[in-house]
Amino acid sequence: SQSGEPLQGASVSVYDDQGSMLLTQLTDAEGKATFLVECDKQSGLEVSMDGYESEKVSVAGTFDESTTVDVALDPIEMIVAEDQVVLNPIYFEFDKSNITPEAAFELDKLVQVMNKYPDMVINATSHTDSRGSASYNERLSDRRAKTTVQYVISKGIDASRITGKGMGESDPKVDCGSNCSEEEHQLNRRSEFIITTGGPQDQ
Repeated sequence: SQSGEPLQGASVSVYDDQGSMLLTQLTDAEGKATFLVECDKQSGLEVSMDGYESEKVSVAGTFDESTTVDVALDPIEMIVAEDQVVLNPIYFEFDKSNITPEAAFELDKLVQVMNKYPDMVINATSHTDSRGSASYNERLSDRRAKTTVQYVISKGIDASRITGKGMGESDPKVDCGSNCSEEEHQLNRRSEFIITTGGPQDQ
């Protein structure tokens, strides 16, 4: 995204219109991967490479013989702020603590960052919306935080490098009280990843 140079060896996966992965290829020296797909149906591409933030794009169906899709990858450092790793929002479904595929895609970026900075230690905080009792929400957010931590550990990060804490409804991103819209509730159901030690500034 910064130099415009092609990336050789990036992993490109193509998905059908139902979200099922069909095939994965590595890009060549020109940064290209080629796939044959059903031309009139929407496809999805997922591109990843060590040192870069993974990217997902949708490709509209077309009857053209071929179509070219350019995907620019951001260096992974671009999601590392001074005191936290800033991911796209990791939303949980209402009243649930399981990791959705969308959340897993974002958490894999956190794993990449932690692999790049082996001394980095993260505190993952999980927040709920204001529906339900405060005590229930505290327990729910704690389950979400622990689920988040376990996912990261399952990807090879040592358990000593990440902790999780449920914040319940005590620190809403949008302080809308009892008049929250569904969108505001969703913004409040979030996870944040605080760097306690070992960030780039410590290198």
